[in-house]
Amino acid sequence: MFYVDETHVRAYQALRTTWAEVGNQRQVPSYGHHDHVSIFGAVGVQQGDVVFHRASSANAETFLDFLRRLKEKYAD
Repeated sequence: MFYVDETHVRAYQALRTTWAEVGNQRQVPSYGHHDHVSIFGAVGVQQGDVVFHRASSANAETFLDFLRRLKEKYAD
């Protein structure tokens, strides 16, 4: 049995709300590009083994690639 999840690491932050002193708004620099990587991962419940797959995006095709990698490592 495995615990499986995915995440996205971005070179930019999605800005949300924040607290600031009145009249002292925080400035966040932007570099004009939105590089990112998606990572699929699995942790084996019994042994604690970790399998991960890095992809340029998260979609059905890249998720199936991850499942194939997992199946190759644990064919049984």
